[in-house]
Amino acid sequence: MSVEVKIITPSRKELKKYVRFGIDLYKGNDCFVPPLVSEETETLMPDKNPAFEYCDACSFMAFRDGKPAGRITAIVNELVNERTGKKEARFGFVDFTDDAEVVDALFNAAENWSRAKGMTEIIGPMGFTDMDHEGMLVEGFDELGTMATIYNYAYYPEHMQRLGYTKDTDWVEFRMTVPDSVPDKFLRITDIVKKKYGLRNLSYTSRKKLKDDYGVALFELINQAYDGLYGYSPLSPAQIEYYIDKYLGILRLDCVSIIVDKDNSLVGVGISIPSFSKALQKSRGKLMPFGWIHLLKALKGKNDVVDLMLVAIKPEYQSKGVNALLFADLIPVFKKNGYKWAESNLELEDNANVQLQWQYFERRQHRRRRAFRKSL
Repeated sequence: MSVEVKIITPSRKELKKYVRFGIDLYKGNDCFVPPLVSEETETLMPDKNPAFEYCDACSFMAFRDGKPAGRITAIVNELVNERTGKKEARFGFVDFTDDAEVVDALFNAAENWSRAKGMTEIIGPMGFTDMDHEGMLVEGFDELGTMATIYNYAYYPEHMQRLGYTKDTDWVEFRMTVPDSVPDKFLRITDIVKKKYGLRNLSYTSRKKLKDDYGVALFELINQAYDGLYGYSPLSPAQIEYYIDKYLGILRLDCVSIIVDKDNSLVGVGISIPSFSKALQKSRGKLMPFGWIHLLKALKGKNDVVDLMLVAIKPEYQSKGVNALLFADLIPVFKKNGYKWAESNLELEDNANVQLQWQYFERRQHRRRRAFRKSL
């Protein structure tokens, strides 16, 4: 039996096959949450994803006797490399059968491409930016995933170690029980912070007004708040417009909390969304013909899980209790909507400030994922 690796041309037709392999591999797995095929396909298309303004990428598929057996995308993010002074490639969108020959062929292709681009190290799984999925699951293989995270089989990290990849960083995830009421500590902190800094929460019922008032400012705040985090790639103006159009339409506005100062300048934002995990499983990653119905039901119908997609606080207000305003605002909404649990999604394991915000909640750390590194 032979293994062949082919370069995937960045056409919609070819990339759909590439994306579908990453879904079909998990058929029958109750924990895997598929991405939307259309979205992941466009992420890999240079004429659709603004990240290609400063990124180069090449996608490969491995075939065992003519049948798809693995995939991987090698990426060079020139913007991040200029900021760090490093020559790092990234690998992402990686899936493979439990076949050492397939895995070796895939990673050899990605590593050789990276070397040809002048890179001296490779890390991953990472995407073009932090808005893409990142981190290989190393704990929590029996836990239902979320739309914002990667699921993979337990044999994946075993192959990474076999290939000489080592841990670069870990992310942890928590599942919190939504309390019956806002913790008293949060209420006290909220009163103090509001009075001391002149802050207040805003809520919106119009997506257009939210976009007009704070659409760009929201992503500029993300750039400021996340700038020092692992591998962060600042979003360009073109990317900001791209993500505004991409994500604004799926937000449930009562699950978004905005914090502003006395001048109405954006200070913080908390964005949560009803879990799409089960809906995406039912749709198998397809919007048409009926997949959109499952997603709409998850967004507007009965749902007992809410995903905490992001919390961003202006740097000068971090570690000053501003996060309490977000949760004091959102917890009553969560209870009203019937959410019983909240998923934190990814947090760097050494980000103590972020994890401190969960100390007043009943919680368990149920997943861990890892970025690996290798010298080329």
